[in-house]
Amino acid sequence: MIPPRLAPFVFGLVLSGMMSCIVSLVATYRALGMVDGFFGLWISAWLFSWAVACPAILMLGPVVRQLVARNTAAPKG
Repeated sequence: MIPPRLAPFVFGLVLSGMMSCIVSLVATYRALGMVDGFFGLWISAWLFSWAVACPAILMLGPVVRQLVARNTAAPKG
């Protein structure tokens, strides 16, 4: 089991992996279509995207949480 103190890192790792996977798949398909070697091209794009997305999410996560907290009302009741 993963210690709770690592939860934000694990969340960022998993979220960035999933999002970069989806976005790179769509972008690669839109740019190239279903060409020979598509899978290899997409995986290459995904790994590079994930390497950029993970640190970005880990750095921007706390900023986004603060922005959202400041701009949302607490539930009444």
